[in-house]
Amino acid sequence: MNILKTFAVGLLIVLGLAGQAAADPNQLTIQLKDGPVVVQLMPDVAPQHVARIKELAAKGAYDNVAFHRVIEGFMAQTGDVQFGNMEKDFAPDRAGTGGSDLPDLPAEFSDVPFARGVLGMARSQDPNSANSQFFIMFAPGDFLNGQYTVVGKVVSGMENVDKIKRGDDSNNGSVTDPDRMIKVTVGK
Repeated sequence: MNILKTFAVGLLIVLGLAGQAAADPNQLTIQLKDGPVVVQLMPDVAPQHVARIKELAAKGAYDNVAFHRVIEGFMAQTGDVQFGNMEKDFAPDRAGTGGSDLPDLPAEFSDVPFARGVLGMARSQDPNSANSQFFIMFAPGDFLNGQYTVVGKVVSGMENVDKIKRGDDSNNGSVTDPDRMIKVTVGK
């Protein structure tokens, strides 16, 4: 009888563990004020950019970073770890002009379209200037296709993205008292 109990307990443990999905190393979770946003990163499409986002997230660099530019019907931009951290050295007038202490990345353009929920890397006029900033699309933006690097797509929590505070249309979407990424984790 003791062996039967041990077997039954062992079987329950195995079945319980089998029901849990393994952590996906290419899933990014962004905690917003209204709830989590889960992004499936695309290392097969943009390996260098995905590696950069994962590296910065693992270091906690994205935690408390503002959504400094948010345009209704277009996108919400964040990721300025240099000037956008709302807990330390936040510079609202400079947020969006900085990056990280890592070098800029060469473009990894693809044929993945900029649809609602797609994450793209922000950059200057130079296609090879993406660093840490990214944006999440509220709506399709076909005019960005082949011009900006796609790094992932929201797979759950888009309703939370939709609640991000919008910016001033007359000031290119600049946000006063912006929302932030509270915590960003990879593979959880």
